[in-house]
Amino acid sequence: MKSKITIYDKYIFNQVLVTTFVAILLFTVVWIAPEMLLNTIKKTLAGDYGVKTAILVLFYELPKILGKAFPVGLLLGTLFTFDKLSKDSELTIFRAVGLSFKRIIAPVLVLSLFVTWLCFLTGDKLIPYAVNKAGALKGGYISTQYIYTQKDKNNVPTSSVIVSRFSKDTMYNVIVLDFQKKQYDDVHQLNNIYYAKTGKNFPDKWKLYDITQYKISTDGIFVEINKQPEMDILQGEDAKNAYTLMTYSVKKEREINNRDLKNYIKLLKKEGLDEEYRYMLNKYLQRFFHPFVCVLLAIMGTLLGFSKPREQRLIGFTIAIGCIFLYYITLPFFDLLAEKGVLHPFITAIFPPIAFLCAIIAFYKSKDL
Repeated sequence: MKSKITIYDKYIFNQVLVTTFVAILLFTVVWIAPEMLLNTIKKTLAGDYGVKTAILVLFYELPKILGKAFPVGLLLGTLFTFDKLSKDSELTIFRAVGLSFKRIIAPVLVLSLFVTWLCFLTGDKLIPYAVNKAGALKGGYISTQYIYTQKDKNNVPTSSVIVSRFSKDTMYNVIVLDFQKKQYDDVHQLNNIYYAKTGKNFPDKWKLYDITQYKISTDGIFVEINKQPEMDILQGEDAKNAYTLMTYSVKKEREINNRDLKNYIKLLKKEGLDEEYRYMLNKYLQRFFHPFVCVLLAIMGTLLGFSKPREQRLIGFTIAIGCIFLYYITLPFFDLLAEKGVLHPFITAIFPPIAFLCAIIAFYKSKDL
């Protein structure tokens, strides 16, 4: 027998949808109001932003907030709706006419799957796009020192490129350390040191300009200093990889979409950057597990809403806020465990949703539904 949409489904779906929307709106206002809005107003009054730029900056901050607001709003929306239904004895009527708990939460699950899709889309597309747009409005990225080490087949360093600062494909104050082929157990002996005032990234190479070469003896003494107008370094794939790593070194994972983040993770593993690889892999996996927290929180909100007519409403909301607080405050801890290799990134990414699932099972048994 095929299931069909009933008046009950429409009623519950609409009730939860409205309360969830209100909860998301309130969460967004509370999040954006204290510091973000104040800083934007200050910069506008100081002349750093025009009115149009200030509005766009606030607009581009919204996707980052929505990424957290969707699951929180769904939890509070379902909790408020079912708590009200409990207090008005409507849930008692639903149970009396033969609706099981699974049937009661069916429209909630449909809504939660839709919110899950929105949450995933926000993390993959909207947040990277908005963050990059906001960064461009604020003056671009702040360049930081970057070091790229080139190695041979035996994983022995052959040269290191140190970039003091960079902007897009132009580099400034570049130092190249050229190591000798002779290997030592305790140190990599230098053969040459090159200092270039500027450098340029090309598709197949890096080119340095206005170079000073310091020739070093086996005793570590400068024996010769030469000048040359330009020099090519990091040919082919090494040049491409170095530029990709340098560009992403000033970005946070939320600024990269899923496809580029996946390629970046592969590159980190190939280059042997283990800590950064584990951290980014953890954040990448979280993008797939975190949206499904929406479904779990919707079920949890429904369970917490099943209360007795005289039971204090504050209890359910306190538990809900506590769960959300615990979830978001422990995420950096799991990020650190993944980065340092204490736990595999898959475990650190999936553990919070599993913890929520266990909590749901416990609440379900305690409610005796």
